Amino acid sequence: MRVRVTPRGGTAVWLVVLALVQTVAFIVVWRFALYTDVGQWIDTVALTGNRIGRDHIVDPVNRILNAMSVVSLLAVTVMIGFIALIRGRVALAVAATLLIAGANVSTQVLKYGLVRPDYGIDPERADVGNSLPSGHTTVAASVAVALVLVLPPKGRAFAALVGAGYAAAAGVATLSAGWHRPSDAVAAFLVVGVWAALAGLLLLITQRERAQVASADAHRGSALLLGIGGLLAIAACALALTWLVGLRATAPAELSRQPLFVGYAGSAAGIAGTMGVVMALVLSAVHRIVPRHQG
Repeated sequence: MRVRVTPRGGTAVWLVVLALVQTVAFIVVWRFALYTDVGQWIDTVALTGNRIGRDHIVDPVNRILNAMSVVSLLAVTVMIGFIALIRGRVALAVAATLLIAGANVSTQVLKYGLVRPDYGIDPERADVGNSLPSGHTTVAASVAVALVLVLPPKGRAFAALVGAGYAAAAGVATLSAGWHRPSDAVAAFLVVGVWAALAGLLLLITQRERAQVASADAHRGSALLLGIGGLLAIAACALALTWLVGLRATAPAELSRQPLFVGYAGSAAGIAGTMGVVMALVLSAVHRIVPRHQG
């Protein structure tokens, strides 16, 4: 196996860029979804469209969402920390725990701190107020990303694919159940992405000066699959919503089945695509953040 010593400076700069870009993306999603008529209208159309086919997916949706609780989150966090500790990586256990805790606490602070203006677009849910970011989606995504960090190199690619799929399914499930708007899930993934970058920086600080990286641990194929697949899903979402915006003069409750389905399916694609890209970024850098050979 080819092993080489890698400087930490370039990786640190890359993680800082990722944290900043995802923070800016979160701000854009927040401002567009909450403070523009079009953003609120799209969210409401997608949420109204979840009634299409709901009877066929209600059972799996409920199973996914009901599995997430404070107790289950604590149990999984302990398990993830234990995996890192049995590998002899104390700093990794701390970083993974901080990732999960930081992302979920941030989500709750943001959810109750942000304000959703009432533009009269969704009177049915006007009393609910802000629901961005989604707590359930943050739980699923933070656990998935933390698991990729703590697993040995051979298990990372599989865990990334399965974890991204699970987190994406959780995000779509919150929309299907009518618990959250699509922007809530997208924002949750970005919160997790920021905390993943911060956890990576913490690990770099504790990394030995001459930590060695095996090129075989990069998992470029899986990272490309997640990244390209995610970008294609986001592009499909953009096309669907671009077509849908042409109907924004119509109230969501008065739209026919086709535009409601386009809004729902397009938003679901955007949710899944965002998680794919976030996980691809994590997988592309984890072999440098958590090297096989510590030096």
